[in-house]
Amino acid sequence: MLKENVNDLLSFMVVARERSFTRAAAQLGVSQSALSHAMRHLETRLDVRLLTRTTRSVVPTEAGERLIQRLGPHLEEIEQARLHCETPENARRATCALPPGSMPPARYSGRR
Repeated sequence: MLKENVNDLLSFMVVARERSFTRAAAQLGVSQSALSHAMRHLETRLDVRLLTRTTRSVVPTEAGERLIQRLGPHLEEIEQARLHCETPENARRATCALPPGSMPPARYSGRR
């Protein structure tokens, strides 16, 4: 749940900065529709309208502006921490998790 909340808040910040669902969606690598649904879901969870939507733009409401002021520095810290973890050493590592029983027994040679 925390990851979903952080992602939605980060998405909100991008939408507010870009003032466009189209540009924000392109930046975030999601569809415009998915981003719009995520913002509506966030507004529902917080029980407050964060964005005023028109056919040509998206503008933060007063509540949205307050949220931006409070979140901005903290989300920047989270992003910097994430980038700090993405060292070249970490980028070369890969983890592959397979469910139990999905691999043949160790003694299986693969020959028929």
